[in-house]
Amino acid sequence: MIKRKTGMKVGVAAVLALALAACGDAVGPEVTDVEFAASLGIDLALMTETTSGLFIREDSIGEGEPAAAGDQVTVAYTGWLADGTQFDSSASFNIPSLGAPGLIAGFTECVTGMRVDGIRTCVLPASLAYASQGQGSIPGDAVLIFEITVISIVKPQG
Repeated sequence: MIKRKTGMKVGVAAVLALALAACGDAVGPEVTDVEFAASLGIDLALMTETTSGLFIREDSIGEGEPAAAGDQVTVAYTGWLADGTQFDSSASFNIPSLGAPGLIAGFTECVTGMRVDGIRTCVLPASLAYASQGQGSIPGDAVLIFEITVISIVKPQG
């Protein structure tokens, strides 16, 4: 009798764990619940939300063919936390192959479709950034904001 009750408790615990895991893989706060520093000029109502949850504002369209998977893209960018703290900046960052592993998903999604001299502001939910792990000065579950300018796009030879 004792074994059965213990087994039942373990079984119930396993079912509850599976049910909680199936509830979704939400990471961090909902972007729409985040308060952004006024200095960032973020108004989600004026941005386009993608199916992944990324918010994009086209500040300048740019010229030429849009960046696509496999392209070598050079960008200038600045990254901020929602409270306005700048965590990174580069005047010339080279992406050897857009879409290849190594960049956070939200950054790749933001750059995809941009044109030379185009400028975008993107708001990345934690699930498209560093999730609950964080990275360096970026805390876990952080919503990130990037302003990205495309400097050049080199299409693969084919």
